[in-house]
Amino acid sequence: MRIDAAAYACRWQCVTPAAKALFALAGLVAAWLARSPGTLAMLALLSACATLAGARVPMRSYFAVAVAPLGFLLLSCLTMLLTPASVGGWRWAPELLPAVAHIALRSLAALTAVLGLVLTTPMPALLALLRRLHVPELLLDLMALSYRMLFVLRQAWDEGSTAQAARLGHRGLRQQWRAMGLLAGQMAVQVWQRASALQMAADARAFQGSLRFMPASFPHARRQLMLSLLASALLLAVSLRDQL
Repeated sequence: MRIDAAAYACRWQCVTPAAKALFALAGLVAAWLARSPGTLAMLALLSACATLAGARVPMRSYFAVAVAPLGFLLLSCLTMLLTPASVGGWRWAPELLPAVAHIALRSLAALTAVLGLVLTTPMPALLALLRRLHVPELLLDLMALSYRMLFVLRQAWDEGSTAQAARLGHRGLRQQWRAMGLLAGQMAVQVWQRASALQMAADARAFQGSLRFMPASFPHARRQLMLSLLASALLLAVSLRDQL
């Protein structure tokens, strides 16, 4: 929900999704081409600054969304520093630190590029862009249904939690765990029922006719694409400097 709220409230909400997707793609390609750690760190910084300063995404929202992938990246890097020992067991391998740091910086540069796209592009606009790129309709239907189910389940969870709190179901740690378990069990039943209803709706239309959102207009799309092309060229120039 935080991602969707940031996308609708950011400064680039009215920018054509094609321009933002082009910039994110250039960031991914630049991260793949760059070799030196300094260049990778610069690419990550440029993408993050474009999202925070250019799109004016709140820093709190940015880091709240990034904390999960950053935690996964940190855990992965720590496991790469563990190698089997010759006498059995595991040992730290500090000699692998340069290679692990390079992988971490490359992943960080790619992560900031993707975050710049998802935190500035609402889901309906992203689906419209994917449809213009001829992504299979079945995949787009699954994305739209999953997007809708997130809001439905969040509303059901909030309503159930409020009802439990009104009956003093959150009094004490033990009672809180019991209430959470009961609510999770009820949510599983609701998910099953709502999924069955969606399946019946898909069967009723014989899987014909895609789910669509209200189209958005971008009157300055050409100018925005040109600016995105220039910014993308800057990222690629920074990465290609390592190739010379």
